Amino acid sequence: MGHRMFVAVMPPEEVREELERFLEPRPGLTWTDPSQWHLTLTFCPSVDEWRIEDLVDRLGALARRHDPFRLRLSGAGAFPSVERAKVLWAGVDQQSEGESGARQPLHALAAGARSAANASGCGPDGARFRPHLTLARLGGRDDATAWLRVLDTFTSSTWTVGEIALVDSFLGEGPRGRARHEVVERLPLGQPDPRWWAPSEGHGR
Repeated sequence: MGHRMFVAVMPPEEVREELERFLEPRPGLTWTDPSQWHLTLTFCPSVDEWRIEDLVDRLGALARRHDPFRLRLSGAGAFPSVERAKVLWAGVDQQSEGESGARQPLHALAAGARSAANASGCGPDGARFRPHLTLARLGGRDDATAWLRVLDTFTSSTWTVGEIALVDSFLGEGPRGRARHEVVERLPLGQPDPRWWAPSEGHGR
């Protein structure tokens, strides 16, 4: 069996704490584990062990091509529909200060991550990228209108996204039978290649 892996942006601790404080006084749903909150860029359901190193290299090259950007959690939604919700999620606002609003850095990173996974033979799933942070899972029989009205009022602090992470997901190994997530590699955005054989930067310019 291959590794279940995903590439993601992880919110910083202070943003997790803001969202946790917002959800805490709202009983009725089982909220997802705050330590596992993330924004998936691409998901690979079965990655061979021997492909991981190549995937990390390609993701590192992708990350170096993208500058850090500003992001905040804002808005909410449901999959597949509000009327028969299976997943409730928090949305994002990724229009950085000074941008025209046309550029969407998360979407660009997601497209690059999927390309990196494809090029290294890691078989990313074909789902269309919709940036979201999963908050709760429902049975798919409920109308989530009332919940979304509440969740839609949450807006987090803005943070600077400075890295992407490659994460290994182990089904059933976490608390209450959930998945356990293990960060395999953190890949900084916009940084020169740290390897000694990479072209030298910053000298003699």
